[in-house]
Amino acid sequence: MNKLKLVSGIIIILIFMGDIAYAQDWANLERFREENAELGPPAQGEKRIVFMGNSITEGWSQHSPSFFEVKPYINRGISGQTTPQMLLRFRADVINLEPEVVVILAGTNDIAGNTGPSSLEMIMDNLISMAELAKANDIKVILCSVLPAYDYPWRPGLNPDEKIPALNEMIKTCAGQNGLIYLDYFSSMVDDNNGMKDEYTYDGVHPNEAGYRVMEPLVEKAIGMALKKK
Repeated sequence: MNKLKLVSGIIIILIFMGDIAYAQDWANLERFREENAELGPPAQGEKRIVFMGNSITEGWSQHSPSFFEVKPYINRGISGQTTPQMLLRFRADVINLEPEVVVILAGTNDIAGNTGPSSLEMIMDNLISMAELAKANDIKVILCSVLPAYDYPWRPGLNPDEKIPALNEMIKTCAGQNGLIYLDYFSSMVDDNNGMKDEYTYDGVHPNEAGYRVMEPLVEKAIGMALKKK
C-alpha cells in the first residue's frame, strides 16, 4: 500500500513538473534551439526552405524521410501546436534561419481547441501575422490549406468537416489579396464527407506515407513558384 502511494505521488509530481515546464515554455522554443544554433546561416547559393507546422509537418519526416534528404528543407513542425504557439516561435524557428521560403501549414489544432477556444478569425490573425513577419524579412510565403478531417478522435463533435473548408476559403482569399502563394492540399485529399480519404490517413487527421506522397509534388510546385517570385 505504501509503495502504491509512493508511485502515485511520483506520478502526480511528474505531471505537475510537466505542467510547469509547459507553462514556462508554452511555445516550445527549446525544441529546436540547439538544432537551430548548429544549423548556422545558409551556405552560398543555398535556397533554404522552412516547413512550419504541427504534427502533420513533424510527421512528414517520419513517414517520408527521403523527402527532406539532400534538399535544403528544414522541418520545424511540433506536434499539437496551434497558430499562436507557432507565431511566438516564428522568429527563432523561421526568420533566424534565413530561408528563401516558408511553408506554413497550420490551423487544425486551433479548431480542435488544443490551447483553448479559437475562432476562424483568430486563426487567420495569427497566420497573417506570420506572413507579415516573413515578408518583412524578405522570406517568400506559402500558405497551405488545412488538410481535411471529418472529426477529431481526441476531441469529437467540433465539426471540422464544416470549419476547415471555411477556414481554407479565408486562407485562399488572404493569399490572393496579399500576393502570397496558396497551396491547396485539401482538394486532392478530401472524400465525399469532407474528411480525408482513407487511403491517405491512418487516423482521419494525419497523413500516412501515401498521403505525404500526394502532398510532395504539390508543395514542390509551390516552392518552385515561390522561388521565381521577385
